[in-house]
Amino acid sequence: MSFLKAEWRKLAIANYEVDPDLLEEFLPFGTELDIWNGRCYVSLVGFMFKNTRLLGVKIPYHINFEEVNLRFYVKRFENNEWKRGVVFIKEIVPKMALTLVANAVYYENYETMPMSHVWSEKEDSRQVSYHWRKQGKDYSFWVTAAKESREIEPQSETEFITEHYWGYAKVNNYKSNEYEVTHPRWHAYEVQDYRIDVDFGRVYGPQFAFLDQRDPVSVMLAEGSEITVEAKKTIRKQLSVS
Repeated sequence: MSFLKAEWRKLAIANYEVDPDLLEEFLPFGTELDIWNGRCYVSLVGFMFKNTRLLGVKIPYHINFEEVNLRFYVKRFENNEWKRGVVFIKEIVPKMALTLVANAVYYENYETMPMSHVWSEKEDSRQVSYHWRKQGKDYSFWVTAAKESREIEPQSETEFITEHYWGYAKVNNYKSNEYEVTHPRWHAYEVQDYRIDVDFGRVYGPQFAFLDQRDPVSVMLAEGSEITVEAKKTIRKQLSVS
């Protein structure tokens, strides 16, 4: 049985190019950075969890909720193939129980904050926004996009960002957690406009404060789908015996 089943819907994604050295301290053991066309990305991602089930059970008041995260991209070579995955700098959710379970079981870096979202449609466009509050300060990520979605083109930047099917979390310099995320290929909406109001240093750490002064390389809106998160596996460094 999958650890978690849910839908991830209306994923607003802003991609920033960064120096790879910035991410070395966050890189889980057994992985290396996944680079696209010479660019190393971190992404701000807001989306909705819907119809969430933990070990097959819907937990009251924890079925539909927002998440906003800052993540980057890695890969791991195993059994003669590359596993392409993501690592989360921080994941923001509105429910304390989610934070406690994710941090304890998967060794992620969740934080609980008040959150909300707005989805609206006009005749030829849609608007998706995610909002959260930290220590009395409000933040938001808004995207305006075409009303109809379309298939994501192979070999595109959007495919690179959305087609990562593993999650990795650093435990220490010699151990990391790995878990599989399954979902079909997604469709995406053409983005027409966006607005990001985030104090990256305050929310994600001082090493990311420079993102306040940097425009994203690209902004995307993916429809999402049903997903599963499978049970974790621990990757450990094998100590040599003399």
